Amino acid sequence: MLMAHPAVLTKLIEEYTALSKLDAHNGGPEVRQRLEDVAYTLCVSTGTRDVDAALIAARHRLPGARPEDDSLLAGAAIPAGPASDAIAGQREVQQADVVASRG
Repeated sequence: MLMAHPAVLTKLIEEYTALSKLDAHNGGPEVRQRLEDVAYTLCVSTGTRDVDAALIAARHRLPGARPEDDSLLAGAAIPAGPASDAIAGQREVQQADVVASRG
């Protein structure tokens, strides 16, 4: 799988966060479309299907992130469902990658 450059991921995270904070879901059609576009691009760039999982995956790919680091999830309750399943799957893959790199 191709990996997006960290600078691209950083820009996407920042743009998605800014649009979300501006309450883009209740904004005009152009703003809502841009939020959907950025969410889609994040998902494609990280190989995920859910924007929450995409944000987590993107942050883990930024410089300074550690594969074992789940501090992004600390203090955040994640409800059961597809997002939590994706996160659990991502952790298993990351842990397997760490074990493989040490072996």
